Formats: sequence, C-alpha cells, structure tokens
Amino acid sequence: MGGQAKGKKKSKPKKKDNRPNRESGIVGLTPQQRMKVRMHEKAKKKTAEKYSVQQLLEKTEECMDTFDFEMAGLFCQRALDVESDNLQALDMLGHICSELGNTQKAKEAFLRAVELSPDEGHSKYMYLGQIHTGQEAVDYYMKGIQVVLSALDKQAQTTQAQAGAAASPDKDPQLPTAKDVCIAYCSIAEIYLADLCMEEGAADKCKEFIERALQYHYDNPEALQLMASYLFSTERNEEGKEYLLKSVGLWLPAQKQSAASSSTEDDVQSEVPPYESRITTAKLLLECEEYEMAVDVLEDLLEEDDEVVQVWYLSGWVCYLQLEKAKEQQERERRELTEEETEEWKALKEAARTYLTNAKKLYSKLRCDDQPMLEHVEQLLGELGGEMEGEEGDPVLDDDYEPCSDEEEDEADAPMEH
Repeated sequence: MGGQAKGKKKSKPKKKDNRPNRESGIVGLTPQQRMKVRMHEKAKKKTAEKYSVQQLLEKTEECMDTFDFEMAGLFCQRALDVESDNLQALDMLGHICSELGNTQKAKEAFLRAVELSPDEGHSKYMYLGQIHTGQEAVDYYMKGIQVVLSALDKQAQTTQAQAGAAASPDKDPQLPTAKDVCIAYCSIAEIYLADLCMEEGAADKCKEFIERALQYHYDNPEALQLMASYLFSTERNEEGKEYLLKSVGLWLPAQKQSAASSSTEDDVQSEVPPYESRITTAKLLLECEEYEMAVDVLEDLLEEDDEVVQVWYLSGWVCYLQLEKAKEQQERERRELTEEETEEWKALKEAARTYLTNAKKLYSKLRCDDQPMLEHVEQLLGELGGEMEGEEGDPVLDDDYEPCSDEEEDEADAPMEH
C-alpha cells in the first residue's frame, strides 16, 4: 500500500574492535617519550623471541655468582619485561637491588612477590626484615619464619611418605632448613638488642628469641655469639665468655687449618660467620681479654678485605692492650725486663702504631663518619708516640694509597660504611 509509512530502519550494532590499541599507553607523551616506549616494546618482543625467561634467569644467576650485579640486573629486568609476575625473577631483582644499594626498588620487588605469593617463599620476608627497622622488621621476620616452618612441615610429611621407597631423592639445596629459622630468630633478637632496646621487656624478648634460635640450631656460631653479647650486656661476663669461646671454637680452628693448607673447601667456608659478625667477634674477644684469639680473627679479616677502617683500628687496639697487659704483669712481679721481653714490647708498640696509622689514613681517604673511633685512634697514637713514618718496606699506607679490591671502585667518592 503506497500510503503506508515505512518503519524506522534499525541501526546495526558496530562491530567490536578487539585489536589492541597500541597508542593508548602513549597518549599525552612527548615524541621522544613515545619513541622510547616503542623502542622498549620492540626490545621486549625481540628478547622474548630470542631467549626464554628461564634462559634469562640462568644468565642472571651466573652474573650474581660472579658478583656482577649490574649485569645481573639487566638480565633480570629483561626476564620481567617478558613475564612481569615471575616470582623467581622478582626475588632475584630484589636481591640484586639490595646489593646495589637501591633499597626502594628492592622493597618494591619483594612486596610484589609477597602480593603474588604470600604463603610460599621465605627469602622475600627475610630481605624485607633487613630493609626495615623496629617492629615492622620483626613482623616481616616472623612471617618469614612462619613460611619456613610450614615448608619444613611439608618436607617432613613428604619424607615420611617416601620412607618405604627404594631410594630417596637427593635433597634440594634450595629448600629451607632449620638453620634458616635459627638465623631469622637471631635477626629478631638483634633488633631487641638495638632498635627496640628501650621497649618494655626488650631484654627478656631478646633472650627468648636467642633461645628459640638455639633450639633449631644448637651449635650455630652466630646464635651462640649473640647469646654471649646478651650475657655481656647483662653483666654475666663469665657465662658470656663461655658462649663466645664455644662459638669461635666452631669455626676459627678449621678456618686457620684451611688457610694453612690453602684450602677453599665449601663446608669450611659455610660455617664461617659473615664479615660483620666476625668484627663483633673481635670486639667481644677484646672485652674478655682473649687477645691472641682476637688477633687471629682480625688477621683473617684484613686478609679478606683491607678496606674496613674498623678492622685496622681494632688490630691496633689489641696490640696496645697486649702491651699494657705485659707492662702490668711486669710491674706486679717487680723484676727487670729481659732482652726478649724488651724486643717483644717494641714489636707490639710498632705494630700498634702501624695499624692505627693505617686506620687514620684510610679513615681520611674514605671519608668515614665515626668520630668517637677517630678520637680513640688519635688518643692511642698520642700515647704510643704518634703516627708511624712511612719508610721503605713499612706496611704503612702512603698518601696515594688506593684500597685493593677485586671489583672496580665505582663508588669511590661515596662515604664508607664501616
């Protein structure tokens, strides 16, 4: 019928465009910034085509093993460009950034790992505990311990289930151990000895966590030394000395024997406490007048790293204390000095002056900021007759001394942490 009005034509729905909008992420950027984003995307695609994430992480681990953390960071970041939520890569990146001193980036990586996997993988919590201070650090360590204990429980169940098997599989070195629990409890105890020492009941909590540490690893040198520190701080010096000598006895004789035979056995090295912990060992040995043992510890520290001012200072101080002790003994006995004793005193005095002179020169060279230590160095040098003059053959640092290191001194202008 010609007069009938036509119905309104329905509009067809627009076809949905499922193609990714490649420009959405660069709107509002300058041309240079857009070019940088495109080049980054191109590099990511090329990396993903050429290397798998696992290959990149293997290269990361190789660089970390050789302490090339700059290059390790580049490989690790490439892996994360391809797979941004890879837990192993995030954990590695956090570790690398910690080594490079980039605390904020390390924190971001570990917190992202916590967000993705809060109940597995304890190491991220341990690193977060190191990065933070006070109660916040304690909370991270406690969560890490909870994760380790859960993993240990699962291991025990698996071992029990495999007890009837013909051959048990080799133990994975990456799995957590009771020693990890011990070290974490030690870290908490140290916080109550330092950051939280003024909190109510701090001393009791410190002792409690050290005892927990020893429950999980009763012959751990660091835990035993920490108990010694606690006992010294509460003026229970004889008990403290017993714990300290037991701690040192677990690693120093083996280390000396290894050094004498030029051995680098992994089992010997694994039992030796970290460098900073051994500096504390030397201090405690001085406190309980075990001077010869302190000398052994300090000599090994200098052999390992001669860039630490505090070790030069302690080496000079222990020689000074040995000299003073010998003088006191001679005065008590009221006798004439033998020729041998005269030579020994002279050697101790020269050694003390040499070590302390080196400490002062290195302090200045590296722009340290421990004023009380510097004042004590100058006081001791004043009593000993002043700084040693650098003569041919003397081990005194000259004005052009540059600390020796296997790595390049990229941060030579930064103040030294000692």
